[in-house]
Amino acid sequence: FQYHRPRTIEEAVSLLHEHGPGAMPIAGGTDLMPNMKHRLFTPTHIVSLNGIASMRGIEVVGDRGTTGGGNASSGSPASGDGTSAHTLRIGALETLHDISANRHVRRHFTGLATAAGLVAGPQLRNMGTIGGNVCLDTRCTYYNQTEFWRGALGYCLKKDGDVCHVTKVGRKCVAAHSADTPPNLIAFGATVTLAGPTGTREITAGDFFITDGIWNTRRASDEILTEIRIPLMGPVSNGRRGGPDSDRLGPNGGGLHRRSTYRKLRQRNSIDFPLLSVAVVGDFGHDGTMAGLTGVVSALGARPRVLAGWDEIAMGERLGPEVIDALAERARAQCRPLDNIIVDAEWRRAMVPVQVRRALGELAGG
Repeated sequence: FQYHRPRTIEEAVSLLHEHGPGAMPIAGGTDLMPNMKHRLFTPTHIVSLNGIASMRGIEVVGDRGTTGGGNASSGSPASGDGTSAHTLRIGALETLHDISANRHVRRHFTGLATAAGLVAGPQLRNMGTIGGNVCLDTRCTYYNQTEFWRGALGYCLKKDGDVCHVTKVGRKCVAAHSADTPPNLIAFGATVTLAGPTGTREITAGDFFITDGIWNTRRASDEILTEIRIPLMGPVSNGRRGGPDSDRLGPNGGGLHRRSTYRKLRQRNSIDFPLLSVAVVGDFGHDGTMAGLTGVVSALGARPRVLAGWDEIAMGERLGPEVIDALAERARAQCRPLDNIIVDAEWRRAMVPVQVRRALGELAGG
């Protein structure tokens, strides 16, 4: 393959567009390189993003993209009066280690910091980027194997074959979304920015993923994910997402407190991909009642799943044992894993209420 080192986003996009599907971007390379070794990816051109300075940085920005008090990674205050700065911008090239250690991420988006700190092991977190994690390829027992192994089985729908060995029928790949940070980004109402040949566009994290295990995002092959923006502290318009794990103004002038957490179930806690992951974000009033609650589960299907019906159970209630049990049961009813990961699907489904209860218990404990 030919290796390119562009210095600007525009140059990188131009290279991807010029060389078509045979070109792939690389940053940390912690997913791309192993997949190339297994012949899952066979690019003829690799476009390095590491020389693009504009894709780095963690900073608080205002309404028009102006910095609200300097680079957040330096520990500078968010803004002088706390009113203009409202969004945390994270460059796509920021490493998972730096995100997990950043004091602003840890304070305002605890679940995201936790998730970034649980990806793989320390060496990979020092190389892997959040942009790469968001765009992580889906995984499946029948896909993430050597070429010899896959060929002996006749390949699969996701790569070189025409059958899904999980479902045995249909033309839909059910490889599992296996990244740690996206469930949290969805729960926090984040947006991602994509740069392509026709310009830039923003997509909410919830809309970025689709239920197609072959290519489970709305990113085109000649587009680059350049940054992520997460809403920071601000007035609440409807008791939903939009602020940090800290005090803020409620809809009636009362104080709300945001809490978030992340749970990851895996075979080896030192390095493995998730068998099941749960991200939870909740808004609490001064009396402990809930003004909003969002749960997102992942590693079960091709895209993260936002749990439906939680607000009707949680709104106006305290997060006690009965409410937690009801929320956990509602989650279990919505999750039906497939045998796309080596661990038994029924066991993973049984673990859904267990992990949801643990996540909600952490949230209730403050």
